[in-house]
Amino acid sequence: MENLFARQDDWDLGTIFWYAVVVWFSSSLLSQSLYMALYGVPYDAVTLLKQFGPAYYVVFAIELFIWIGIGSVVVMKAVRKLSGSSQQPLGSA
Repeated sequence: MENLFARQDDWDLGTIFWYAVVVWFSSSLLSQSLYMALYGVPYDAVTLLKQFGPAYYVVFAIELFIWIGIGSVVVMKAVRKLSGSSQQPLGSA
């Protein structure tokens, strides 16, 4: 019970990843909400990204990389869960 509240000096990479995903999603949601509060319509992300010019492709590649990372983590977790649940321990005879 004492170890339950022990200080953790280093964070797991998965924990940092999920914090980054939550921050990224929340900032996108708040940005869209603020824009809708000011202008009454949602912003067109493609039009805003095209204003970056050639940097648009870099931003697009970063976002694509983030989505691929999220998808791969979800698939890996699902595969681990399914492979772990399909293996049942042998009973002693």
